[in-house]
Amino acid sequence: MDSDKKKSVLRIIPYGIYVLTAKSPSGDIAAATVNWVTQSSFDPPLVVVAVKEDSGALQLIGDSGHFALNFLGKGQQDQAFAFFKPVSAEDGAINGEAYHGGTTGAPILDAAPASVECKLAEIVARGDHHIVIGEVVDAHVPVAIEGRPDAAGLHLNELGENVFYGG
Repeated sequence: MDSDKKKSVLRIIPYGIYVLTAKSPSGDIAAATVNWVTQSSFDPPLVVVAVKEDSGALQLIGDSGHFALNFLGKGQQDQAFAFFKPVSAEDGAINGEAYHGGTTGAPILDAAPASVECKLAEIVARGDHHIVIGEVVDAHVPVAIEGRPDAAGLHLNELGENVFYGG
């Protein structure tokens, strides 16, 4: 297989940008920008997210049994980049972004236009990212979304010419 062609083709897949958060029973917090997310079931409502196998987020999801997906909106590129680096949680903020605890205890970013809290259903361990399946147990929309909800989110191609995923 031609690796350049493979990379080009796989980069055609569109991706939204989300911040995955989790909080362990002992109070440790994980947060990471993720982009491979999809809804996989209506009843029960399930979402699927890919999480790096060696990440602290994957460990905390397993420890707590819960996580949140904070949906980033148009113009929130800075928030996406804030979670490309290691987590620093202090004074009610994660990497400088204010948050509050959701109903599951998972951190909800105050600036996120929408978020869902999930109960861990299963982790499928394959490859360098594991597939985390979560049942949506709560949803947050602090301000009504105008227009099409699928047009409100920040997308990977809006992070700049040198930010890619896939391949």
